[in-house]
Amino acid sequence: MSFENLEEIFDFAIQLEQEAVKFYEDTAQEESMSGARELLNEMADEERKHERMLKEMKSKGLVKGIDKYKFKWIPDIKRSDFLIDVEYEKGMAYNDILLVAMKKEEKALKLYNDLLKRAEGEDARKLFKIMCQEEAKHKLKFETLYDDYMAKMGD
Repeated sequence: MSFENLEEIFDFAIQLEQEAVKFYEDTAQEESMSGARELLNEMADEERKHERMLKEMKSKGLVKGIDKYKFKWIPDIKRSDFLIDVEYEKGMAYNDILLVAMKKEEKALKLYNDLLKRAEGEDARKLFKIMCQEEAKHKLKFETLYDDYMAKMGD
């Protein structure tokens, strides 16, 4: 992937966040389990926050409250690294939905790490570091849910 300038990077990242929101919303609407539906709607809200942060950074050059963000180490259990990509299909099992979501978050994390390397300016670098941490939290959340679910199923 090649970008001419920072604006193109932001446009690309914003589009990906919008796609993530749509995925989580659409999947939540199709899900019959209320707990899974709640989780997916929660994730859509998280991705909306990311979209707002990126739009604010693109338009104003800064994000309100960015200087107060607290970084902390997010472990990577790498569960998704050893699983194949699966396309979402309506009616798929809960563990497969988790697998699709964790792979999406894995890709988002890799993307933001790449964008961080390309970022110009301290504010842009900090924003992409935040986005990396946020996606790492999402990835860990889905990997943990997946591991817990599979353990309950005897795997």
